[in-house]
Amino acid sequence: MKKIPIVLLVLILSYSGVLAQSTKKTKVLKPEVFTKRVTHIVAEKSRNYYSLSTEEFSKISVRGPGKLRAITRGRFAPGQDGSINYEILYYINGGELEKVKESGVRRSSKTTYQNSALGVPGELKDFEIELDRGYHTIEFKLKEKEPPVAVRYIFIPTKAKKQEWITFSPVQPSEPVDLISNEVIVKYNRFSMEKPLKVEINGPTQLRVLTRIENHYQMKGRIHYRLQVKEKGKVINTYQLSSRRSEIAVYKSDKELIPGKACEFVINVPKGRHIYEIFPLDKDKSTVLGRFLLPEKDVKLED
Repeated sequence: MKKIPIVLLVLILSYSGVLAQSTKKTKVLKPEVFTKRVTHIVAEKSRNYYSLSTEEFSKISVRGPGKLRAITRGRFAPGQDGSINYEILYYINGGELEKVKESGVRRSSKTTYQNSALGVPGELKDFEIELDRGYHTIEFKLKEKEPPVAVRYIFIPTKAKKQEWITFSPVQPSEPVDLISNEVIVKYNRFSMEKPLKVEINGPTQLRVLTRIENHYQMKGRIHYRLQVKEKGKVINTYQLSSRRSEIAVYKSDKELIPGKACEFVINVPKGRHIYEIFPLDKDKSTVLGRFLLPEKDVKLED
């Protein structure tokens, strides 16, 4: 009889551990731009939502892979009945404009505002955005000023698909740079606004792009930089990256510079032959190092 409570205790602790691990994976995100907060009361607990603007984008930065869940609530003015409609616009890495329309939204019977003078929140409406591996910036905007809408952002990380990657060379000419990381020589290529990094590739496939900002010794803290991917002069994506000085990578021959930690993004290459150019966008920043990786299974596309 004494063994039963012990077994139950073990099961409870095991379940608590699993629950803690699963809960830890979910991240509540705060936008970096336009951070006007609207506190909602849900089941007697406060939840921070963030207002959307028709003029300024609300920006979320996150590292994938995973799912970004956008939980939206429209606002009913005091005394307003019936239903409301609203439309949310968003861009992923500066790509094509995406739209989400919500129609016939009713007042929520379970949620209130901390500031009751605002009115009554609408019922919950949400949508998910699938994100590949690497860094992503998602920008949200409201199409019309009325009704006001606020969003709560939750990110659920997922495991990256396991596959082998091999180094893929850029189009020549390019300026090679050797880094030493964990006693292994890793080849990068230096590029700038005037001399972009160019790659020619057959799709369909994925192209991993690893970049490192070049730091001078006097540069400290986190460094933000932007990169733009173009094809035939058309902007495909714009990436906003952030890095610190690397603690393990050094230049093989140049002692005046310190490489930043590697930042990654992925270009989804459609079927056919494509030529991409990658440009830094910040005039006040130094040059950038880049290297490409291609799935080993897709090497045959280049034969």
